[in-house]
Amino acid sequence: MLTLLLFLSLQSPAPNPQSPGDWPAYGRDPGGARFSPLTRITRANVGQLQVAWTYHTGMPDMSSMSHRPPALEVTPIVVDGTMYVITPTGIVAALDPATGTERWRYDAGVNPHRGYGDFASRGVAFWRDPLSGTERGTGGEACARRIIAATIDARLIALDAATGKPCTGFGSGGAVDLRTGLRAAPDEFAFYEVTSPPAVVGDLVITGSAVADNTNLAPASGEVRAFDARTGAVKWTFDPVPQDSTDPAFKTWLYGSARLVGAANVWSVIVVDPERDLVFLPTSSPAPDYFGGMRLGDDRYASSIVALRASTGKVVWHFQTVHHDLWDFDNAAPPTLVTVTHDGARIPAVIQTGKSGMLYILDRTTGTPIFPVEERPVPASSVPGEVASPTQPFTAVTPPLVPLRYTADDAWGPTPEAKAACHDFLAALRNDGPFTPPSMQGTISQPGNVGGAHWGGVAIDERHGLAVVPVNRVPAMVQLFVAHSFNFDSSKTADAAHGLTDFEYTNMRGTPYLMRRRIILGPTGLPCTPPPFGALVAVSLSTGGIVWNVPLGTMGGFPGSLNLGGPIVTAGGIVFIGATLEHAFRAFDVETGRELWKADLPAGARATPMTYEAGGRQFVVIAAGGGGPFGAGDAIIAFALPRERP
Repeated sequence: MLTLLLFLSLQSPAPNPQSPGDWPAYGRDPGGARFSPLTRITRANVGQLQVAWTYHTGMPDMSSMSHRPPALEVTPIVVDGTMYVITPTGIVAALDPATGTERWRYDAGVNPHRGYGDFASRGVAFWRDPLSGTERGTGGEACARRIIAATIDARLIALDAATGKPCTGFGSGGAVDLRTGLRAAPDEFAFYEVTSPPAVVGDLVITGSAVADNTNLAPASGEVRAFDARTGAVKWTFDPVPQDSTDPAFKTWLYGSARLVGAANVWSVIVVDPERDLVFLPTSSPAPDYFGGMRLGDDRYASSIVALRASTGKVVWHFQTVHHDLWDFDNAAPPTLVTVTHDGARIPAVIQTGKSGMLYILDRTTGTPIFPVEERPVPASSVPGEVASPTQPFTAVTPPLVPLRYTADDAWGPTPEAKAACHDFLAALRNDGPFTPPSMQGTISQPGNVGGAHWGGVAIDERHGLAVVPVNRVPAMVQLFVAHSFNFDSSKTADAAHGLTDFEYTNMRGTPYLMRRRIILGPTGLPCTPPPFGALVAVSLSTGGIVWNVPLGTMGGFPGSLNLGGPIVTAGGIVFIGATLEHAFRAFDVETGRELWKADLPAGARATPMTYEAGGRQFVVIAAGGGGPFGAGDAIIAFALPRERP
């Protein structure tokens, strides 16, 4: 009976229909399409955009800190005439969307010096109580409308949307500690964080976590949990590493390894289909990333898109994008819900892009590929104790969004000396094509761990039948060492003669190996593979083919930039995106990919923009302050057309 009541609650109409001018969730709609129906800004006038207002979050410049500095990656939301933002340092603020004036500010008290694996907070969620005192759910009761924020230090916080004060009936004093109640608790060496906004469906708040999956065999378990939006009580839990021996997926973790392994968590954005009572999870790789000898088998539910019944947390279907993941090929991008027309039929679908460079279009209700997917043979592992999957799923109609292989013959450099150094470096690495496993020799991983398609994800224009996605075209190298034979200090400068420094290292405790990796850059600091280094790609939702593919930004004066951050699309026919290492914000023609407009920013926009209407004007907003190579910054910047003269 309780399940039925919850289901009916999930299916009930929203008490306040979404305004066309609002942007009330990370991807605007619950399914994350990132499409706005606003048309004031068009392809004809986008070149006139100018800065309308700038809000400084007050996030400190911590670029000189010894551990990873914070990155301002927030996508603001706008609902009921107010904008809401969050910083990685735990500041939640409400702004006037027409002027950027601060209305209230809440400090969650995040310790910025603790050290975080991915020091970012990408947004907040909004919940309206349908049982509050007025028909619209906007009565005077405290916390009838709530901002739900997940902080980097893994707390789920509920704030009154009108005042910013904690909703004291939620959890303990307005907060739930997400580090408690896990199957495998985070150990002292592991990061356990939340970087993405929660999903809201009915009276449930659903959140995943970010787990440092390179540290050991079980750094923390990656459960996705649903909480009561009023009380913070846990309503259901789903573990992507299955624990029920009767679950068919359990048998894909050989020798009972599911009992030992952690991670496979969901650190990206979760999307929902309230009408179908479905929630879609983009899961990541199990721990540790690069050696799977302690978790042999396909490792089902990990590196997958998993559809759950939202009311119960039970699995409806799953589709694995990488079997027995050895490459850190997380599904870092949010799933995206869309309706596609294929063979004359309109089909509710879900799109998933991944670091592997594939774009899968699946039936939303069954998980069956709408465009064919083939299991193709891939290389075997040469590492003792490892057994790589003999096949991987390749899209048979939609081409890979990036090249899946570079060889030494593809070596590139801006000078003959740089090209020669890159040739020698690439030639020394194992390279047997897509999904070549990590090796003790060192392996080219293409795409690299940053991703072909990364966490920036997809934006949808159903009117033109397009999915638009940013990609990287730069490989990485990964190398394993027998743990007792490796000296970290002496090896960190081993490749300095070729300018190939700044390796990342991890000892993968509980396994016989430790690992190092890095993006493959030449002695000039530019990639060893040819430009464009990054691109923006449009895929047809009706044919699955690529409609256009254009360089995204520049790097060192050459086409395309390494990029992190997502696009949006508007009914004005425009794709907006920042994302590049350049301090720039761009607009593209959605039909052709032609660049229409570019604005300089004070720092790199390692974030996804959004757009909304306020005071009769359409605004486009981007967070500038990506941290690290993107540059430090704390600015939320709104662009708009010049005011019309009376």
